[in-house]
Amino acid sequence: MSVDTAKEPQGDVVSSGPGGLEVQPAPHLTDPITTRRLMLDVIIALIPAFLASLVFFQWNSLRVLALCLIGCLATEYLFNRVRNKPNSLSDLSAVVTAIILAFSLPPTLPWFAVLMGAIVAIALGKMFFGGLGQNIFNPAMVGRAFLMVTFASLMTTWVAPAAEPGPPVPTDRVEAVTAATPLAQIKPGDPERPLPETWRLFVGRTAGSLGETSVIALLIGAAYLLIRRTIDWTIPFGMLGAALAFAAIAYLAAPGKFANPMFHLGAGSLVFGAFLIATDLVTSPLSKSGRVVFGAGCGVLTMVIRQFGTYPEGVMFSILMMNALAPLIGRWMRPTPLGGKARG
Repeated sequence: MSVDTAKEPQGDVVSSGPGGLEVQPAPHLTDPITTRRLMLDVIIALIPAFLASLVFFQWNSLRVLALCLIGCLATEYLFNRVRNKPNSLSDLSAVVTAIILAFSLPPTLPWFAVLMGAIVAIALGKMFFGGLGQNIFNPAMVGRAFLMVTFASLMTTWVAPAAEPGPPVPTDRVEAVTAATPLAQIKPGDPERPLPETWRLFVGRTAGSLGETSVIALLIGAAYLLIRRTIDWTIPFGMLGAALAFAAIAYLAAPGKFANPMFHLGAGSLVFGAFLIATDLVTSPLSKSGRVVFGAGCGVLTMVIRQFGTYPEGVMFSILMMNALAPLIGRWMRPTPLGGKARG
């Protein structure tokens, strides 16, 4: 869950009172759960993935994460100072944005690109909209999208995990061994191309972004968030269910061209996106039915891009597109007020 900012009580117009007064649906009650507590839960849930990234990408994991934290925290602090706003760093939303962004970047991305992505994530993805709770798009994905457009070559250069077995590497002459991600391997559609075993995908012994490779570590964090009720099941299972159904249909129709559903579940950032990015409370619908549709849309768009697009991964683009549609989904699928039905 990329809970980059906590949802403030809000909603779509459900009725008009005397004088054209607009009445918003629930929630109108206060809750002891704070933004800081939600963000802290997300940070704790990301610890297993961070530990896995340390094993597989070593010091690069610390380097990228530290640069993202510096860029995000400094940008939010400066925006608050310029606008004479109270310091908002204590709510930890900028920390979560930094971690999510870092986990979506290649391990060897140069320092200047990492800092630029972090600055854009907070400035353009969050503060330009007014700050906490006002952003339309997930800030971390805004930063990553900016980097994909600006540094396309750097953002598609991957390295093999440090724990990957193979012939000895002359470390005095090279800094890293490049490797294709699993999704990049299947993109040509060659049925004879060898693919990583499923267990390697779930453990994380493949090339990829810092936080996406170890599905097991991500699922541990997701279980924590579900138990804590920081997120609910609707968006993740809607996204994963739609993606797996799409992958299964494609695989049954042309098994020599398309990979099986379990491969897609373990490869890329599908699990990462489903539990830790698409579940951002601000950029997703309020109603349960709306969240299911939102998640399903993310899953279908992800698979369309993976199967038929030129870019191997589709999670980032699918979530940003569904972020843009979230207000419309919210209008179509409004929460039912207590004791009655929503009215147009």
